[in-house]
Amino acid sequence: MATNNVKQIHSFGQSIWLDFIDREIMASGKLKKLIDEDGVRGVTSNPAIFEKAITSSSDYDNDIDELSKTTDDNEQLFFGLAVKDIQQATDLFKGVYDEAKGEDGYVSLEVSPFLALDTEGTAKQAAELWKKVARKNVMIKIPGTKPGLKAIRQSIAKGININVTLLFGLERYEAVTEAYISGLEDHLAAGHKIDHVASVASFFLSRIDVMVDPLLDEKGLGDLKGEVAIASAKKAYEIYKKIFSSERWKKLAAKGAKPQRLLWASTSSKNPAFKDTKYVEALIGPDTVDTVPPATLDAFRDHGKPRLSLTEDLPGAGKTMADLAAVGISMKEVTDKLTKDGVKLFADAFTQLLQAVEKNSHRSGK
Repeated sequence: MATNNVKQIHSFGQSIWLDFIDREIMASGKLKKLIDEDGVRGVTSNPAIFEKAITSSSDYDNDIDELSKTTDDNEQLFFGLAVKDIQQATDLFKGVYDEAKGEDGYVSLEVSPFLALDTEGTAKQAAELWKKVARKNVMIKIPGTKPGLKAIRQSIAKGININVTLLFGLERYEAVTEAYISGLEDHLAAGHKIDHVASVASFFLSRIDVMVDPLLDEKGLGDLKGEVAIASAKKAYEIYKKIFSSERWKKLAAKGAKPQRLLWASTSSKNPAFKDTKYVEALIGPDTVDTVPPATLDAFRDHGKPRLSLTEDLPGAGKTMADLAAVGISMKEVTDKLTKDGVKLFADAFTQLLQAVEKNSHRSGK
């Protein structure tokens, strides 16, 4: 029997996480099956995923009804529901977490997107959610906005596992690694062990191409369509390898520190002209994570081609980025706009989510 295509990815040193959660996938045994058969090693969630889960089924109604008796705050209601889901998922991944000695088996829960530009609010909520979930294998998601950087450092300094989300630019990614390393140094300086702290830096892919591709035709670089996000990710990986082999890092590694792995997010192809497994196939490599939505996971299982691709043609990736600069396409401007738009998209999804919670609470007899 041929080895499962998804499971094969792990043999190249990359972990596949599922970018989806709801109660049905856990209750039906489907998530357990993905762990066992596909080798899925973690889960990521976001406001849009939870909004879909709550609006597309009645699975949450009873809990909304119960929680409504204790609070009228829709955000509190939502986090009450979410924490329960995240706890259930972390328990499902406990075996992976133990077997991987804390390298994998994580489930991510995001702070309110309304706090994306609020350092103190983000750090405070990250600590609250960490305490409420009360599982070693949860990661709290904090957006990699400028105000988020300080909150990331503060959270790591408290020993909280952090998934840094909404990363698009190489400059910002480098600042995120600095926040992580500084946070570990702070935690160590306060007299704590650092070998239990884990973090990923979630680099978003397909949204980059959605924004850049129309500019390429205008500038006569149409042959680079669908290649900029991949080139950018390869450059990020070069930064990762440099930073996490530095003398500064080696001192922390000697104390058991785990590198902050790059995580490829936004991995479904938004352009129908592209292969549906394009972004997964192009960036398979050691010490990385790829979080994929169910449809992309199914597609890769069916016809994906697993191979060590992340380190292929690194000079070509550098040339792609140089060609953009040469025709006046500023990746900093592009990625700054993507970050701003991403914050708004997540905030809009969170608004819809809270409206869905309110609607369901009324339907449940609040």
